[in-house]
Amino acid sequence: MIMVIYVSSFEIGRERGMAPKIQAGVIGLGKFGLKFAETLVELGHDVIGVDKNEKNIKQAQQILPHVYKADASNKKALIQIGIGDCTHALVSTGQSISASTMISMYLKEIGVPVVWVKALHADHKKLLEMLKVDKVIIPEHSAAREFANRMVVPGFIKYLPFGDDIALKKLDVKEWAGSTLRELDLTNRFRVQILSLKKAGSDSYVFIPRADLRLKEGDTLVAIGRNEAFSEITS
Repeated sequence: MIMVIYVSSFEIGRERGMAPKIQAGVIGLGKFGLKFAETLVELGHDVIGVDKNEKNIKQAQQILPHVYKADASNKKALIQIGIGDCTHALVSTGQSISASTMISMYLKEIGVPVVWVKALHADHKKLLEMLKVDKVIIPEHSAAREFANRMVVPGFIKYLPFGDDIALKKLDVKEWAGSTLRELDLTNRFRVQILSLKKAGSDSYVFIPRADLRLKEGDTLVAIGRNEAFSEITS
């Protein structure tokens, strides 16, 4: 049985002890922006939330430690709030293309190293890419693509942000029982890398399991690779 699980790049880094704590500015605290900010806080990162809508501000204050009511399309306001000190920023300003474009430009000008922007459609995405933002997200497109994959790929949940078809999957050991990872040679055969192992009956994962460890039925492996590669695997 193959089932996909989603782990963000922040979670993977923290499990390895490699990801530094970031300070993120989230501009626009509607449903998408607030959930994005809330997730970062849950992962242990510092977040500054900004919105000009009073209702969004009140809701965000229940979740985020630092929330400011301000017009983010005002460059001076961004500087005064301290967004320029952030290592990362997300722009999620609802239906205003001009506002998100202007804010994205200002964030680059004041020196925010990594800027992500939620786009409304493909043309908006092209405009933002001309500004050299680091990542453009169209949530509706991503959701549609993932739901389509859930329909045709058993167990699919979500792509990872490493590429268009890179997925993290959980593999329940059945047919591989009695074999070692070295014998299975998954990396060379399928271009799939095993990240962790949970032994049958255990509640915890071992990160980067030994290649000579013999698998048992009921063990669970977590692997990363291209989605098409997993369709060829029977664990």
